[in-house]
Amino acid sequence: MLTKKQLDLLEFIHKRTQRDGVPPSFDEMKEALDLRSKSGIHRLITALEERGFIRRLAHRARAIEIVRLPETLGGEATVFSPRVIEGGAPDPGKRPGGARAVSAVDAVELPVMGRIAAGVPIEAIEQISHHVAVPGAMISGTAEHYALEVRGDSMIDAGINDGDVVVVREQSTADNGDIVVALVEDREATLKRLFRRGDMIELVAANPAYETRVLPSHLVKVQGRLVGLIRSY
Repeated sequence: MLTKKQLDLLEFIHKRTQRDGVPPSFDEMKEALDLRSKSGIHRLITALEERGFIRRLAHRARAIEIVRLPETLGGEATVFSPRVIEGGAPDPGKRPGGARAVSAVDAVELPVMGRIAAGVPIEAIEQISHHVAVPGAMISGTAEHYALEVRGDSMIDAGINDGDVVVVREQSTADNGDIVVALVEDREATLKRLFRRGDMIELVAANPAYETRVLPSHLVKVQGRLVGLIRSY
C-alpha cells in the first residue's frame, strides 16, 4: 500500500511522462508535491522503487521508468499465487524459498521469518510471521531467500535502521566482511558483519556504541547473507 505522498508523486510522474515523453525533474517533483527540499523526493522515489512501481536507469538524465501503476491510477490488480523452486534450472514463473509470484511485474513475495537483532541478540528465528513483496532483482539464482524485520540500531552505519526489512539469501558460508544472519549457540540470532580470525569469529556491529563479539567458531552458524533491504516511510 502506498502513502498519499507516494501515490501523488507516482501520478505526477505518470502524467508528465505521458505528456512530455520524459519524466519530470526533481525540482518539478518538489514543487508539485509542495516539499521543502529534494531529499524528500529522493525518499519517495526510493520507496516507490522498493515497492516495484518505478525503476531508476543508470547513466541517463531523468532516468525514471514506471514499471506498474496501482489500481487507483488504472493499473492492474496484483494477484498472488504460491510458486516454489525445488532445484534445477530457474523457471520464470517460479521463485525460490517459498516465494510467491506477484502479478506480471518482476516482484515476489518472501516469507518474513520474524525479527532479527541489530543490537542485543534475540531468540532464534523459528517460524514465518507474514510475507512481504520484494523486487525480483534481489532474488538470485535458485537459492532460497527469506526476509527479517530488523530490531535495534547496531547496523545503522551500514544503512540498516530499526524497523527495516532485510532480504537474506540462505547459505551456511560467508566471506570476511559479509553482513550475515548469525546463529549464536543455537539460540540467539543477530545481524552483523562476520570476520574469521583463526578458530574464532568476530561479529562486528556498524555502530561504535556496540562492542565486537568474539566467539569460538563452533558456537556461530551462518544462516544467510544480506542481499537487500526494504524500508517504509
